[in-house]
Amino acid sequence: MKVSEAPRTATSIIVRSTASARITQSKNPFLELMRRVFRKEEVALKAIKFVTLVEERQKSGNPLRVDEWEETMRMLEMNRSSFYSMRNKLLGAGMIAIRNGEYRLSGMFSRDLMDMARWWWTVVLGNDPESL
Repeated sequence: MKVSEAPRTATSIIVRSTASARITQSKNPFLELMRRVFRKEEVALKAIKFVTLVEERQKSGNPLRVDEWEETMRMLEMNRSSFYSMRNKLLGAGMIAIRNGEYRLSGMFSRDLMDMARWWWTVVLGNDPESL
């Protein structure tokens, strides 16, 4: 499947193979991760703010509600189409989810990456899954 044929809810991520480009080697791993999802650094920075807001509100017991979109857009200084484009990329990547009208952090992103890594390690490279 070509990237242009991917569903609108799909999210592309840039994968770099050099050891020096590892996210964990970055001074700001969160920014480096978001730079791989968003083409513009400005949007990557706003995505960090949005995910951080979702996390803080979730931890405080007052989750960010979907119907708070206008206040969230103002806080992020984004117009409606840019906000929803950013939000949809985060949803498509599995970093956030919507449950009962509330934004929540999601583990789907991690599970998908682990699934890809496990498949590559075992099927393509022929290694024992326990050695991953």
